[in-house]
Amino acid sequence: MGRPTRVRVRVPGSTANLGPGFDSLGMALGLYDEIEVETFDTPGLFVDVAGEGSRHVPRDERHLVLRAMRQAFELFGGSDPAATPAGLRLRCTNAIPHSRGLGSSAAAAVAGVTAAAVLCGRDVALERDALLQLSAGMEGHADNAAASLMGGFVVAWESSGAARRFHAEKLDVHPDVHPVAFVAGTESSTKTTRGLLPDEVPLADAAFTGSRCALAVLAMTRRPDLLLDATEDRLHQPYRRSAYPASLGLVEDLRGHGVPAAISGAGPTVLALTADGSVPDAVDTGGFAVLPLPVDTTGVQVDIA
Repeated sequence: MGRPTRVRVRVPGSTANLGPGFDSLGMALGLYDEIEVETFDTPGLFVDVAGEGSRHVPRDERHLVLRAMRQAFELFGGSDPAATPAGLRLRCTNAIPHSRGLGSSAAAAVAGVTAAAVLCGRDVALERDALLQLSAGMEGHADNAAASLMGGFVVAWESSGAARRFHAEKLDVHPDVHPVAFVAGTESSTKTTRGLLPDEVPLADAAFTGSRCALAVLAMTRRPDLLLDATEDRLHQPYRRSAYPASLGLVEDLRGHGVPAAISGAGPTVLALTADGSVPDAVDTGGFAVLPLPVDTTGVQVDIA
């Protein structure tokens, strides 16, 4: 049986950090980008994009999905020249907002490496670790990529030492956790927000955030009644206030009304972890689109046409 020439991939967006879990905690959300890739024997590249980001994403080799695919073709194809197609058509239908802290770049990377693996005749389930290394490597951290790849709630980390390797474990989210995303109308650059972080933080703040990160794993999986305490952070959010003051204001308003909330990833979207998908009427959500979103439990999905 030859390699497939057409594949469809559906990948969820994600939220990362969940307050204290900087670069280590992530969760897949029921908001999806879909791509369809078709290969040809004759040279040519055709890129169509609809939905989020369609006005500004490149339609050439700079497109993030294509960059991810090229890396995966090199890995899975090796020295086989047939592994990299001469011609390719990429169709993207995007629902994940760009530069809002909902994992759009990680989703694109996961979609691209997954599509390329399938087109090289690889079993996605058997190649999960390789797909994680590729997609997380493009991001520089594994929390968003692992969530989009695996679904559910993930704990991600990176091996220490000379050999850089990413790892992640998937956990089941407690059924009483109902995420709500408050999507800001403005964008935020991950590079910019990371640039606001100090090289050193007080030991007391590091210890505080470490305890809350451990508590977050328990709260997300077994004790959602502890989420208000578990989503507290002193490691990164306070230093980024200048990048999204309205978002942090909403976080504080939600928390003041007893709703566990944090900045989603690099922001400016705010994530609330509610008990029933609703928030108190007294919370001012002006300037934000309110999106109750289920937890995606499946991760990336593939359909071979």
